[in-house]
Amino acid sequence: MKTYGLTGGVGMGKSTAGRILGERGLAVVDTDMLARQLVEPGQPALVEIQTAFGRTMLGADGHLRRDELARRVFGDADARKRLENILHPRIRAAWRKQLDEWRTEGRDRAVVTIPLLHETDAAAHFDMVICVACSAATQRQRLSARGWSAEQIQQRLDAQWPAEKKVELSDRVVWTEAGLDVHAAQLARILP
Repeated sequence: MKTYGLTGGVGMGKSTAGRILGERGLAVVDTDMLARQLVEPGQPALVEIQTAFGRTMLGADGHLRRDELARRVFGDADARKRLENILHPRIRAAWRKQLDEWRTEGRDRAVVTIPLLHETDAAAHFDMVICVACSAATQRQRLSARGWSAEQIQQRLDAQWPAEKKVELSDRVVWTEAGLDVHAAQLARILP
């Protein structure tokens, strides 16, 4: 089975690329979705997060208060590292397990969307790494549309490697400035 790592900066189009590839029939797993599953009530990772960051990280319903955790970790590099140490090994184990299942099923190609692919040294697990990218202005505009303040945007950008570095380390690049048809056409050339 050929495996493809899909990465890029926050707001640059990873989820859209993953959706396009999934609609074309490729097996796709998004590590952001895995991370959400890993912090559901009753999951060991959620217990560790509560232990590391305090009871205030959980809402009255027992769910993770993502906004509160984001406020805490994106303003403090040490706190972010503690969170990454809790989540990243579990996330990696989950996507590797998914790839193994797809191999067993006889799938011919699979894509794993990993925002911090290069930062977590995951590139060696893939036959090809594809980076989605856009201009800094477009990225900020997309993140502002999510309701993030300028400070929140900068904190997220500071928590990742610059897009230029991700592009340089990747095998292929999809430029996401244009419409979805152009985005899809670029992906189709890379993964016919």
